[in-house]
Amino acid sequence: MNPVTATTASPLVVADAASAPLAAAASVAHAASVADAEPTPLVDARAQLAEAIELLGYGEGLHRMLATPRREMAVAVPLRRDTGETEVYLGYRVQHNFSRGPAKGGLRYAPNVNLDEVRALAMWMTWKCALLDVPYGGAKGGIAIDPRDHSVGELERVTRRYTSEILPIIGPERDIPAPDIGTDERTMAWMMDTYSVNSGYTVPGIVTGKPIALGGSLGRASATSRGVTHIALAALRHAGIEPSRASAAVQGFGKVGADAARFLAEGGVRVVAVSDQYGAVRNDAGLDIEALSDHVRDTGSVVGFAGGDALDRDAVLTEDVDLLVPAAVEGVLHGGNAADVLAKVVVEGANGPTTPAADAILRERGVLVVPDILANAGGVIVSYFEWVQANQAYWWRVDEVESRLEERMLNAWRHVLGYAEARDLSLRTAATALAVERVAEAHRLRGLYP
Repeated sequence: MNPVTATTASPLVVADAASAPLAAAASVAHAASVADAEPTPLVDARAQLAEAIELLGYGEGLHRMLATPRREMAVAVPLRRDTGETEVYLGYRVQHNFSRGPAKGGLRYAPNVNLDEVRALAMWMTWKCALLDVPYGGAKGGIAIDPRDHSVGELERVTRRYTSEILPIIGPERDIPAPDIGTDERTMAWMMDTYSVNSGYTVPGIVTGKPIALGGSLGRASATSRGVTHIALAALRHAGIEPSRASAAVQGFGKVGADAARFLAEGGVRVVAVSDQYGAVRNDAGLDIEALSDHVRDTGSVVGFAGGDALDRDAVLTEDVDLLVPAAVEGVLHGGNAADVLAKVVVEGANGPTTPAADAILRERGVLVVPDILANAGGVIVSYFEWVQANQAYWWRVDEVESRLEERMLNAWRHVLGYAEARDLSLRTAATALAVERVAEAHRLRGLYP
């Protein structure tokens, strides 16, 4: 990561839905031709919205409202390094929609974070919350920084400065951040403390994914992975595959992928291949996920694990398995490799791992793809539970959290599946249309001010 120098860093910028460039970018004409654009998360998100808008028969005005973030903030984040040098990074917070409640979304630390990526992730969060009937709109944040290149002290200073810069637009009734790639419960503790110090009192509801000792929810750390597993097992059964006879590959062995692999194995699925950013391993008899987790904890990678054979990192996506769980980053399944996917079921643990081109290829080949806004919604569900608990100052038992999570996930699965089958739609189109319909109804009921 090459940080931006203090002389070239972008100043704080706030834009609302009236912004002419944003409105133009969200035009129906642009969205209609978006499939011809270079695949990016934002192009994909807008293409999915355009398809839902056409299916639902909504007009251009509503399309523009739903395609355009309600508020965006770009901030310069100066950091005093441990060496005494000062560097400046760029940070973002995008709030896509507020119609169904305060904004909600993760905070990502990664070298390639940019405003368009954050816009796409915020939009997907809006649909995810609506689909699971969680009373939030979507948001997302990020800093273009590689956390692996920084000490704990430096990451704390970056987090606190970023939080102080976005203070005007966040709050337990406005926008509630959560962990994402490159951030964790410690990051959320720093954010909560920074916000609380500036408020003059402790505000546990400002973030979710906090440490348990600071008001976090039991079950939150593994919630996304548990949700992925509930959906994966249901999808396998729907495809006529008994989980106890199924094989799986998991792309990404981080926050989502590691626990998803463990829960799948506990559910009887034979996890035969796993990858991370450095490489992959395979064992046809099934990987020992606990031993693999210990190896990753000790070495930082799945590479070199004695319980499996080395595999090319990207080959895990095209392994001959029943279930594929892409659980890393966006766009890993695309027009160039979708025809080589051998899995019968794809359950998206990551946000946006499948491009529209790949979607079309996979559907034509009869592959069942469960979209991210359904499959990986467990995190936002338990984040919502954590927020409710913080507001009540009353915390639930872990079995209460997990049973309510399972109920929400499987109810949403049945609803999306029924909607798709009744209209001969893909699960992604059905899920997006259901979510867009709910947000549009909230817009209609609230009206347009002034």
